[in-house]
Amino acid sequence: MSETFLSLPVSFWVALVLLLGGSIWAGGKIRAGFGLPMMAVLGTVTVWYVVDLFYNDYRAYSDTFTSDTLSNAWWQVDLFLTFFLFFAPVVHQLFNARYLQQTSSAYRMFTTGVGHLTLQQQLNSLLRGCVLVWLVLALIASIRLGSEIPYYFFPFLDHKADPWGRDRLGSGIDALLSLAGYLQLFASATFGIVAALAKTRRVRCLAILGCAFAWPYYIFDRTRNSMLTLALPAILTWTLLRLRGWWVKRMIVLAGLFLLVTAWFGFVIANRSSMSITDALSQKGFNLTSSASVHHQGLNMYEELCWINALMTDELYQPQWGSLYLAEVVSFIPRALWPDKPASSLDYAVARGQDATSGATISTGMIGQGVVNFGRVLGPAFAALLMSVWTAILARLDLRGRAFTLYGMGLVLTFNLGRDITLITLYTFVFGALVIWCMNRYNQLTAHSKKHQTVHT
Repeated sequence: MSETFLSLPVSFWVALVLLLGGSIWAGGKIRAGFGLPMMAVLGTVTVWYVVDLFYNDYRAYSDTFTSDTLSNAWWQVDLFLTFFLFFAPVVHQLFNARYLQQTSSAYRMFTTGVGHLTLQQQLNSLLRGCVLVWLVLALIASIRLGSEIPYYFFPFLDHKADPWGRDRLGSGIDALLSLAGYLQLFASATFGIVAALAKTRRVRCLAILGCAFAWPYYIFDRTRNSMLTLALPAILTWTLLRLRGWWVKRMIVLAGLFLLVTAWFGFVIANRSSMSITDALSQKGFNLTSSASVHHQGLNMYEELCWINALMTDELYQPQWGSLYLAEVVSFIPRALWPDKPASSLDYAVARGQDATSGATISTGMIGQGVVNFGRVLGPAFAALLMSVWTAILARLDLRGRAFTLYGMGLVLTFNLGRDITLITLYTFVFGALVIWCMNRYNQLTAHSKKHQTVHT
């Protein structure tokens, strides 16, 4: 560990100062609404880039890359942080001008609790809408799966039945299958948040029942991003907002739950390539200690940033000048309508040695994605601008106080954006926002109709 610290370039220490100073400053802006989303972005950079050095073997990086490459990668992290700390408050001021006098709803809940009548009414309405969405999806799943439907609800009985399975490069109705999958994930995550925050026993019990039916589909899957989106909002809201007692108690409980989640992720990583998670659980069993010690793959976005710089230095890869971001923007268009729709990051995967026919991609990281699109200087700045816009969107939700569930999910998805800023990660958020808008619109029309009937009466 000490050898690693001594070998780190100056640019690393600049990043550390920016992260620490930025986090302290953002912590003072939580009440203003944009502080907590900023801290989520800074925490994401810390995990995907700083932790990479110590969780993975930095000495191996030193053997693989030149000192200039290692240092330049950190200067790009520094550029991202500098631009983000500048852009985030400015974009917030422009985007949320109407709500600047409001106080953060999350801050109010931290200080006054979750018993506010408006919040509880929102949770009740949201639960009703998500139950309806999930029941419709369950009906479609039963039609598609037939006799396999028990394994859709309870994959631990034998195997997981997936009604939304599709190829990576989709066609036909695959876009609709993807939509169903995103809506199911939003509804399932909402059950957990409502269970954590609801004060009414009936509502809480219904939400817990929803978790019992909906969560196994993801827990016995192989995709960690979905598991985080599903469970982390519920864990954080229950621990930080609902659990009674001193903060020390809350932190101990949170640390225990984090250890459990980390151990389960380790168990999934150790077995997902050789057998199903259900088979692994029945044949090997789950051991908390051994699973927690499994090395997690994918926490190496600093390494990918070094690869990007090395490939550019050797002229084996050139910036794509926004085409990869464009591929992300148009990803919602069904391939059945656009057969030649561009697939993001395939060219980078080929440069990294992947087979072009496999369709496999390699995550470039939040900052690396900017570099492969716009180069070593403009790239980090553009990525910082995108994350500043995302920060302003979350701040707007918080200040308006109308969609705390969506806000909490957005904070968690920020961490997933550390691997790539992509709509594929955010579709759960986008379609969740659509569900909430539809429910709010329905409630408004219902209230207007009742008021109109009362006037005529």
